[in-house]
Amino acid sequence: MNVGNESRGKLYLLIGLGVIAIGSLAYEFWPSETATTAPATAPATASAPARPGARRGANGKVLRPTAPRLDPTLDLALLNQSEQIKYAGNGRNIFVAGSVAKIERPRKPANTDTEAQMRQLPTIPPPPPITLKFFGFANRPGETKKVFLSQGEDIFIAGEGDIVDRRYRVLRISTSSVDVEDVINNNRQSLPLTQG
Repeated sequence: MNVGNESRGKLYLLIGLGVIAIGSLAYEFWPSETATTAPATAPATASAPARPGARRGANGKVLRPTAPRLDPTLDLALLNQSEQIKYAGNGRNIFVAGSVAKIERPRKPANTDTEAQMRQLPTIPPPPPITLKFFGFANRPGETKKVFLSQGEDIFIAGEGDIVDRRYRVLRISTSSVDVEDVINNNRQSLPLTQG
């Protein structure tokens, strides 16, 4: 039988593939000297062009902005630059309870009256008056009260709750007047009985 020989060949093949896999992983993750020397030269070339956005420190000196680096080594020049910055706060000690910052007094008094006058809201004009005229009743026995209303040359007959001229709603009819609401402007007005 050749069963044992075939299994032995497969075993050698599996061991060979395992050695190759371990070798490739070791090559991938093993540190090399070429990776550490490349970033050391990068800051020298990156600092050559001028960088916009310089700012001033508390003492008035111009601080150069620094570009982010991938090099994990400690840069003593940057550390020295940050040590020279002095905190000049506003006089308040955040570690003492009840300490209050010194606030400068205004140099001249504020005049809020003129500012309030300048910011006055425009006045809203009153809604236009209702131009309907009430001049009579149109009653028949057993029906609801109806009134005659006119606007210029137009004459309307309406009862309570009806809308006249697609704008005015008749709210209440009494013997001497009619209460009408302007639906567009939300304006109510009482129209007296006129003779004419």
